[in-house]
Amino acid sequence: MSHAVKDLAVAGLVVLAAAACAAPAPPRSVAAATAPSSAPTGAATLPAPTGPHPVGATTLYLKDTSRPDPWVPEVRARELMTTLWYPAQAGEGRRASYMTAKESELTLKGKKVTGVPYDVLSRTRTNALKDAKPAGREGGLPLVVLSPGFTLPRSTLTALAEELASRGYVVAGVDHTYENYATTFPDGRVAECVACDSDTDPGFGAKVAGVRAADVSFVLDQLTGPDAKWEGSSLIDPSEIAMAGQSIGGAGAVAAMLKDSRVRAGIDMDGTTYARIAKSGLSRPFLFMGSAGHQPAGRDNSWDRDWKLLTGWKRWLVLPGADHQSFTDVPLLAGALGIAVPGDLSAARSTEITRTYVRAFLDRHLRHQPQPLLDEPSPRYPEVRFCTPGERCR
Repeated sequence: MSHAVKDLAVAGLVVLAAAACAAPAPPRSVAAATAPSSAPTGAATLPAPTGPHPVGATTLYLKDTSRPDPWVPEVRARELMTTLWYPAQAGEGRRASYMTAKESELTLKGKKVTGVPYDVLSRTRTNALKDAKPAGREGGLPLVVLSPGFTLPRSTLTALAEELASRGYVVAGVDHTYENYATTFPDGRVAECVACDSDTDPGFGAKVAGVRAADVSFVLDQLTGPDAKWEGSSLIDPSEIAMAGQSIGGAGAVAAMLKDSRVRAGIDMDGTTYARIAKSGLSRPFLFMGSAGHQPAGRDNSWDRDWKLLTGWKRWLVLPGADHQSFTDVPLLAGALGIAVPGDLSAARSTEITRTYVRAFLDRHLRHQPQPLLDEPSPRYPEVRFCTPGERCR
């Protein structure tokens, strides 16, 4: 079965609570529209980041002429849109947009959301200042790549990205073109979800993971190479790079680490993994962080399989009260859509936990700072269980 709609969010968040780690039907097979379950609250506001640095955000258009698009082969180059969040110099300016009105419309239509204005997600209030001047010392900022779930845009990881940027990271959120409902290019073209038509094909998950690994390697070339495309690229430390992804974006993190040794640490947030790790193992640090369905010996055995092959530092964290989308902005957007948040965690709490544990992992492995939070359960976060296959989670 396909992994694809495991990544359904927004409208799909009401049905994903019970099947967070299963592989439900493909996106195109969803027949019934999802109407709001309560009165929409109006445009959402993302929680402020907690770090000491102001946050800037800018958008890059990147074109890889070395390969055709894997989903639309007649397109002779792979085009990618990437948002960078980064520590910025203090100043005034316009808030960065969350997504365009057209992206909001196509996303809500794709998720079968009704009863709210189609542009509502485009009016989500962010905390980053658009195109603010980057701040930091040359070569001093670690880089984190974020990869969203299938059908979801890069913007749905904004709350996490803004937090990391406020703590001194450069964060690159990648839209994997034709794998979400809408990606807008600078010339106004909008790429829709071509991959949604093939997500029941054999080997689909492995293909998506492989495509994402190739996308990430190209993005790293463009951010850290001699022909870097961003004015702040000299601030990036190319030896301290990590990747985190939600759902199939987490599978992409494994695939990227196997393909590209520059990615020295990885995080999979509630995603089935597809890229096969060699028997010799993967020795770089890795964090599994999932909802109840990703407990050891659960419905998805991919983490059990890969745990044995992770030979370096590793942790397996489970939040039994979480939903598949608890690691994204989706719960924060639910009020704007009038949709209930599945699971036992509030939107604020799931965001706090995700930010805290992801940041601790990155601080430990990119900044080499001790993080006791990752060594044992914390009374501050009793929702988080530490798991080891063959043992009871604690």
